[in-house]
Parts: sequence; C-alpha cells; structure tokens
Amino acid sequence: MGWIVFILVGALIGWLASLVMSTDKQQGSLANIAIGIVGSLLGSWLFGSVLGIGGAVVAGTLSVWGIIWGVFGAVVLIALLKVLKILK
Repeated sequence: MGWIVFILVGALIGWLASLVMSTDKQQGSLANIAIGIVGSLLGSWLFGSVLGIGGAVVAGTLSVWGIIWGVFGAVVLIALLKVLKILK
C-alpha cells in the first residue's frame, strides 16, 4: 500500500511541477511520476540537507508541506532538464 501512495504522490508532484514549468503537454503520466519522485528526492536533499531549510526534509511525503517541497524540487529538476535540452 505504501508504494501506491508513493507513486500517486509522485504523480501529483510531477504534474504540478509540469504545470508550473509549462511542460505538461509533452510529458506523459510516467514522466510525471518519475519527475515527481526524483524531484522530491532532489528537493529533500538540496533544500533540506544542503541549504538546511528544516521543513524541506519532508519533501515527497503525503502532507501539504511535503507536496510543496516536492514541487520545488521537481521544478528545479525540470529546469535542469531544460538547460540540458532534454525537455523543451
């Protein structure tokens, strides 16, 4: 059951980040899930561990702050992918 929630939260985070970054039209549901999960891990690491923002360690969890920090991390990931010309 935990994996299902993990995938659904990743899909939600990836979808919200793709709306923010205007890449929703070119991403499918699997890309949204992958970007949401990897973006949440990136957000937790970057904002929580590296920058020391205390609340960011919950990125990707099923809470309001977890989703918000996960979206921040996924937006950073999409921006990096755009810079590397992987996403247009």
